[in-house]
Amino acid sequence: MIETRALGSSGLKTPRLVLGGNVFGWTVKDGDSSMILEGFIERGGTMIDTADVYSAWIPGHVGGESESAMGDWLARRGRRDDVLIATKVGMLPGDGGKGLGPERIAAAADASLKRLRTDHIDLYYAHCDDAETPIAEVLGAFSRLVEAGKVRAIGASNFGADRLAESLDVSAAQGLPAYSVLQPELNLIKRDGFEGPLQTLCIDRGIGVLPYFALASGFLTGKYRDEGDLAQSQRGSRVAGYLDARGRRILAALDAVADETGATQAQVALAWNAAQPGVTAPIASATSMAQLDEIAGAMTLELNAAQLTALDEASLSVT
Repeated sequence: MIETRALGSSGLKTPRLVLGGNVFGWTVKDGDSSMILEGFIERGGTMIDTADVYSAWIPGHVGGESESAMGDWLARRGRRDDVLIATKVGMLPGDGGKGLGPERIAAAADASLKRLRTDHIDLYYAHCDDAETPIAEVLGAFSRLVEAGKVRAIGASNFGADRLAESLDVSAAQGLPAYSVLQPELNLIKRDGFEGPLQTLCIDRGIGVLPYFALASGFLTGKYRDEGDLAQSQRGSRVAGYLDARGRRILAALDAVADETGATQAQVALAWNAAQPGVTAPIASATSMAQLDEIAGAMTLELNAAQLTALDEASLSVT
């Protein structure tokens, strides 16, 4: 039996893993995208995370490639009731301007719905904070989408504790929809951005938390052990700085827990993430069915207190 967890006050639930969609239409092509997407649902997953900006950073891409690949899959399968779609607005300029201006939010939502070939977005994120647009205007734009039935719940990605708290206070004071989910970066390598005031705020206010980069760009899978391994993938350059004494201690701790549990390093890293206070489920992507099988195993992996402590100590140690 796969456990599901409530996503804050959104009314949505997810197992302890969300599938990252940044790879679809980029490193994963059409046919493989459909197999991975369908395979995730077959293995008990429910939520798939994407954004309008995926993958505008690739030469020749304009953004929306991931959403379009997911939309093609949804259209072919002919059903939507067992799938939760999360997407984002705020990083891709377009009709209505840029950032989180009300006109931009409205235009971006319609564009995402068209690419996704669906009539609603289950979880719609502000992809990043926009200090130039008043919070009430941002939330008002999201409110109109909720009232129109285009969006079920809203979330915030890459927000700091102060701005998230201010946004929640504005929602309460003005009767506007509130962010019910936060998407921060969190993994065994990078913890400071979430732990502390932001984590406390999410726990105190009942905010669901879906961390991204849960495998630290693949470093926590154990595939990068020395500098010679960095050429294995396009992400190798991102993890070069992790190959220090602390990074090697983390890998050693992952190896030890993997040996104890019979799980893989990636599964252990994801299970650690899901066990952190306030966290609902980590986000991880897969570029093959083999990778999907691996990360899906994290949905049922339970780590004991000693194993979690060993991972914490390796991650936090500075000596």
